[in-house]
Order: sequence, then C-alpha cells, then structure tokens
Amino acid sequence: MNAVIFSCSSLALHVKAAQEKCKTAFPVVWLDRKLHAEPLKMRESIKEKLKDITEGTDTVLVAMGLCGGSLSDIVFPVRTVIPNVDDCITLLLHKDNNPAFNLKEPMHFYMRDTMRIKPLLTDLVRRYGKEEGENIFQRWFKDVNDIDIVDTGVYDCHCKAFSDKAREDAQMIGAQLHYIQGSNLLLEKLFSGRWDDQFIVAEKNSTI
Repeated sequence: MNAVIFSCSSLALHVKAAQEKCKTAFPVVWLDRKLHAEPLKMRESIKEKLKDITEGTDTVLVAMGLCGGSLSDIVFPVRTVIPNVDDCITLLLHKDNNPAFNLKEPMHFYMRDTMRIKPLLTDLVRRYGKEEGENIFQRWFKDVNDIDIVDTGVYDCHCKAFSDKAREDAQMIGAQLHYIQGSNLLLEKLFSGRWDDQFIVAEKNSTI
C-alpha cells in the first residue's frame, strides 16, 4: 500500500517505535496534540491536511483514537484506517487482539511519556488567573484517586527523572501512584496491515 500516517503529536515516540518494528517508513502528518482540547478544531485540522495528501496515496493510517468526535463526519478521499478506541490512552492499554472501545477505569488518571499534571495547573492559572485556575484544577482532579503510569516499553518510565515527576504529580492531587502494563500493539497492527475488529476501515469517499 502507498500509505501516509496521520498521527497526534503526543504519540511521536510510539509511532517511531512501531514503524521501526514493522520495518515501514510511511511519511507522517503530525496533528498538534493541543487541538484535542477542542475536537472541532482537531477535525478542521484533519480536513485541511487531507486535502494535501499526495497523488498516488491510497491509504491514510490514523495513529490516534476517535478522540471526542475528531474524525466524525469527514469525507475521506482515500481508504482510511482508524483504531476503534475512544482515545490514545485506550490505544496504548491494548495488549491483545480483543476489541475494546474504552479500557480506562473511573477515577484514574493515566500518565505516559507526554502527559503530566503539573503543566495543566500552570496553563489553567495562565488562562484564568490564579484563583479561578486553581479552582478549575481542583474540580478536575477531586475524584481522581489513582495515577497509572502506562508502561508500553517504548519509553523509560522507570527512570528517576520520570518517576520523580510522576510522584510530584501524585502528591499534588493526593493520589496513589501505580505502574500498569500497556503495549504498542495497535500501532504495530495498523502499520503492518493487520486490520481486524479492533479497527474501522473507511473506504474511499465514505464517512464515519
């Protein structure tokens, strides 16, 4: 297949690792991870980038989840293959071939190579001021009892630099810190063409 990858920039390390394992070298179109905060903006970005795919491309491989409707109501100009998961966390929690749309547990925050809690507070304070920003932050995390570090083997989540930051985040919200096993399986299946019930295959000129 003559494919191009559309990937959320938050999955850069995982996309690189999956391509290396699958011995593929598909070009990658990066989607700004900040757009996940507003799925309509992510959708518009995807629409614009689809207009620029080169002639001869027959397949778009989407290296992300459905993410709040970011891929809904888009007319795909070529065959497009998407992991059938709610977001990138569930994508990395899959360890076998059993379909599951959402593998996350309630009241858990999932941490991986590009996800931290402290920068969220910093951003909220910058946007809304100290008092309101801190109030929003407290509302977001008041029911979170556990922080789960997703170990996919792609990045070193056991190194001191990473674990120290994770402990700092856990202390900020009074949560317990755990390591849980994930994998890069879905991206490896996506890039190698092993599209089973864990994927949506949208044929040319169709929508989801």
